[in-house]
Amino acid sequence: MTHATGPMPALYIGHGAPPLLDDPVWSGELAAWAQDLPRPTAILIVSAHWESAPITLSADHAPLVYDFGGFDPKYSRMTYRTPAAADLARRIAAMMPPGEPVHQHTSRGLDHGAWVPLRIMYPDADIPVLQMSLPTHDPGRLLQLGARLRPLRDEGVLVIGSGFLTHGLPFLREFRIDAEAPGWSRDFDAWAAEALAAGDVDALANFRELAPGLPYAHPTVEHYSPLFVTLGAASDPSAPGEQRIDGFWMGLSKRSLQVA
Repeated sequence: MTHATGPMPALYIGHGAPPLLDDPVWSGELAAWAQDLPRPTAILIVSAHWESAPITLSADHAPLVYDFGGFDPKYSRMTYRTPAAADLARRIAAMMPPGEPVHQHTSRGLDHGAWVPLRIMYPDADIPVLQMSLPTHDPGRLLQLGARLRPLRDEGVLVIGSGFLTHGLPFLREFRIDAEAPGWSRDFDAWAAEALAAGDVDALANFRELAPGLPYAHPTVEHYSPLFVTLGAASDPSAPGEQRIDGFWMGLSKRSLQVA
């Protein structure tokens, strides 16, 4: 892990499901990516699995949320206890405009969209982590939220949007890690990769009209929406980011992005 010489980057990551923890390929990619980053002072993560408005923040040392089923029971026994993030919570509350209060949940910990990838990226659990709820699916409002969070990057905070670039679970026919990607997943992934490479935020925001593969790729959009928090937190949202991970996992796109 390097030392920061400028603002921390912001990330959009595919978070997988608990079996990601036992996948040497993708977990290896996430671990190597984290090693390439400067060491964060804290992590703020917005996961697809917590939709709540107004904006709400997780509680320090609350139990993890095991929001999944059908997997090996070992995953529901895993822990990820990180240092308190109260300072970051106060900082975020102060950054929001008047009339948009930030609430603190008294008992909600990190859900699997946060703790599964972070357990791979930062296995020592020695960095304060705060989860923020996803308050809307409107790309414009999420870009604005990301822009408000942008100053945190100058303070060494790693801002992460955690989702999955395609997430058509109802339309999957094989549940193997190496299952062939369906056409709708490949088509949406290729379209998004091109738009990200061009820095075409308008196209990405107009995915309902422009993207191939809908509604199969995103029958609901909560796994795509965190991308806009990440893009909003970029120094220049229209500058092409670095697509650090690509390929498919159980047929879903694990394409992930780093922006400066």
